[in-house]
Amino acid sequence: MSLRIPVTEIVMPLLHIYDYIAVEMEEVRELFDSELYSQEPLVADLLEHIGKFRGKMVRPMLVLLCGKACGEISRDHHVVAVVIEMVHMASLVHDDVLDEADQRRRGQTINSLQGNEAAVMLGDLLFCHAFHLCSSLPSQQSSRLIAATTSSVCEGELMQLFYRGYYDITEKKYLDIIARKTADLFATSCYLGAQVGGAEESICQSLEEYGRNVGIAFQIMDDVTDIVGDEKVIGKTLGGDFAKEKITLPSIHYLSHCDPEEKKQMLELLFCRNDQRNEQYLQLLRQAGSIQYARDRAGQFITEAKKQLPENIDGKLRQALIELASFVIA
Repeated sequence: MSLRIPVTEIVMPLLHIYDYIAVEMEEVRELFDSELYSQEPLVADLLEHIGKFRGKMVRPMLVLLCGKACGEISRDHHVVAVVIEMVHMASLVHDDVLDEADQRRRGQTINSLQGNEAAVMLGDLLFCHAFHLCSSLPSQQSSRLIAATTSSVCEGELMQLFYRGYYDITEKKYLDIIARKTADLFATSCYLGAQVGGAEESICQSLEEYGRNVGIAFQIMDDVTDIVGDEKVIGKTLGGDFAKEKITLPSIHYLSHCDPEEKKQMLELLFCRNDQRNEQYLQLLRQAGSIQYARDRAGQFITEAKKQLPENIDGKLRQALIELASFVIA
């Protein structure tokens, strides 16, 4: 069965991993589409548009890969995968409002099409759909964990807002923020995939740590891409972190290692508004090795993720999880 995802340069390395779960991913996609439904035509149009935001669907992949590595895939896996993807998508819609982004998945964002108010309400509607579907899970523990993870995602976003323009932010605080806003959802995807599959608690926890480390690396690389990426390749608005004075790992590294004069130059650049400042900013980060430092740190988290994978799970699926981790920093 072919998986209906946009086959781009970015997702090509994932296709052979999809083969392990192609049938299950198609069932997840169908359930996702059936849940994005409204009898109100105006709302239905927005939900149809938001359905195009599905990209690599890494989080549902993790649910299914971890589940299959530990046992059989059930409908509960499909539900968990869809709920987690809906939570993720709702956060993307809200992120686009905060970042004033115009493009997502090579299409217009909801806020650029219908304004911030409609985008905020649509994000809220996605959260509602997610938790309505979540209530169908037989285990309250799964529902509570997804709810707690969603709270953590929101806390991470609030922390990131608070630290905008805070140029003395430490790497430790940055990692705490991205662990909440991004990595916790990865961790929960892996944990619930294993748990719903009937795995022992020790295996669930090991896969949870695998997911958390992959998620941290994923966000570091996403932040690097926001600085050095090509919008035509990535398919979304870039440069938002710099424009919104979000201090990510490359800038943290630069500001913590430069001399006072270089720090003054960087801060002046961050505060100024001119057409050349993005290029100057990137040049300083490259020259100081700050871009490479961030990539190396992401690599360290991927190495740790691989160490967390239990030996006593399905060998082929374990290898698929290794390859998926490597894809994050490829």
